[in-house]
Amino acid sequence: MSKMKSLLGPMRVPFLILAPACVAVGAGTAFWQTHAISWIQVFIIILGALASHISANAFNEYFDFKSGLDAKTQRTPFSGGSGTLQAHPEMKKNILYLAIITFIITAAVGFYFIWLRGFLLLPLGTIGLILLVTYTIWWAYNPILCLIAPGLGFGMLMVMGTHFCLTGSYSWISFVASLVPTFLVSDLLLLNQFPDVDADKSIGRKHFPITIGRPASAVLYGVFLLLAYVSVVIGVIFVLLPRYSLLTLITVIPAWKAYRGAYQNAENIPSLIPSMGLNVVINLTTPILLAAGLFIG
Repeated sequence: MSKMKSLLGPMRVPFLILAPACVAVGAGTAFWQTHAISWIQVFIIILGALASHISANAFNEYFDFKSGLDAKTQRTPFSGGSGTLQAHPEMKKNILYLAIITFIITAAVGFYFIWLRGFLLLPLGTIGLILLVTYTIWWAYNPILCLIAPGLGFGMLMVMGTHFCLTGSYSWISFVASLVPTFLVSDLLLLNQFPDVDADKSIGRKHFPITIGRPASAVLYGVFLLLAYVSVVIGVIFVLLPRYSLLTLITVIPAWKAYRGAYQNAENIPSLIPSMGLNVVINLTTPILLAAGLFIG
């Protein structure tokens, strides 16, 4: 029982709602296109998405402990790892097993839908599986890859993958809708890197808060926020998204507050934390609003 409780930290349970929120966007595009989807299949996709999220978190926790990074980070409620392995280093193998088991579950769900819908899903699924294992040990050492990887996983891969699993085809509708979580989730990790600059630099990582500094990265954060909302507006203008997708604009004001806080407090981590929290809320709420707009039509 104590081991199970210790595994909840590396899973980062409070943030796991992000995966179903992104799946909901893909389910929404499939519903808007076909007006009929299998809710059993949606449930299976959500299980696979949750497994992939847990696997990514557990691999991240394991590799960051192994490199010694987590012992150096300035932990916040939104960054720096869970601290589980610092308190219980004997759990290292258990967390690796958790990462591998959830990886296998993710792959099994993917192979089920490849069998059901065809091999066009294979390239997308392969990229996703590679990303799960290699993000911490490879992508995080290149500024551009480190920026795009989180959004790629939760945005394009998860949304377009869900759409394909439910319809058997890709579409411009799912691509445009996927841009919202693509920009937002990349922004989520970008802002969460601000407190980790010194620790990440010490092990050779290179992300934008390291390479261009926190103030310039705050501007980049604002640009990605803007692009998320512009994607929706353009999608509606070109009738790729229904007009109710504009429900996502409800979060524009919180997004502006998050950007202003990030820009003003880029070098003041304690004062930055409220913006990091607001950023999490934006990442969870905006895809759900987009999905609602897609289902309303």
